[in-house]
Amino acid sequence: MIDRSHSLPVARQARELGISRGSVYYLPRPVPETDLAIMRRIDELHLEVPFAGSRMLRDLLRQDGIEIGRCHVATLMKRMAIEALDRRPNTSKPAPGHKIYPYLLRKLPIVRPNQVWATDISYIPMAKGFVYLVAIVDWFSRKVLAHRVSITMEADFCVEALEEALARYGKPEIFNTDQGSQFTSLAFTSVLLREKIAISMDGRGAWRDNVVVERLWRSVKYEEVYLHAYGTVSEARASIRRYLGFYNARRPHSSLGAKTPDQAYFDNLPVAMAA
Repeated sequence: MIDRSHSLPVARQARELGISRGSVYYLPRPVPETDLAIMRRIDELHLEVPFAGSRMLRDLLRQDGIEIGRCHVATLMKRMAIEALDRRPNTSKPAPGHKIYPYLLRKLPIVRPNQVWATDISYIPMAKGFVYLVAIVDWFSRKVLAHRVSITMEADFCVEALEEALARYGKPEIFNTDQGSQFTSLAFTSVLLREKIAISMDGRGAWRDNVVVERLWRSVKYEEVYLHAYGTVSEARASIRRYLGFYNARRPHSSLGAKTPDQAYFDNLPVAMAA
């Protein structure tokens, strides 16, 4: 269906066909094996010390015997879509034409399912290459309502996950994101505005503003991703889908009093909605 020799860009062809650009396979420029190994280690270090920027990561990598320059680290961080997580003045700049919404969760008691949903994107290493994972999470119960794995960072796969969550679980009162271009895009915010959902955006690099999703990434990485070397994108999709099914239905959470996210979500819904 997709004709790469056509004058129309692949993204436009995908849109006309009604499919996600992220689902269109292409042959990317190979990433050197050495860079893939370094990116895997950067991903691990980022989970351990999320405040580390390119300078500190360079020094930590050198402690591991990896000789690398700061600019190279910064380039890999950009490719992985990660940055040091802290509060810095004058850094919350939207992409051109993208509106930034205020953060609505400060000091807000979150006491029920579907009060607040949140989302984020994470880098997922594979044996050769990498993909990106987006998840829609109910803040109260930690339940993953929908997710998508994509080979690109375009907004389409985020919109697909959002539409699935809305179709399956209704809608939240507030939806919280970071200021990534995928979430500030008109394609994404227009869905929230259409559903009359209040939009909240955390400060750029402020991990505490979206801590529930950050904790999800830690579980996904240490309990699933780092234990496997996915050989293909389809293998990554299937394995992550299985893990998130386990995460929702069987994995007890200490923060939920040893309940699973499914139990915390469905046990606290109004009777009519639960039915």
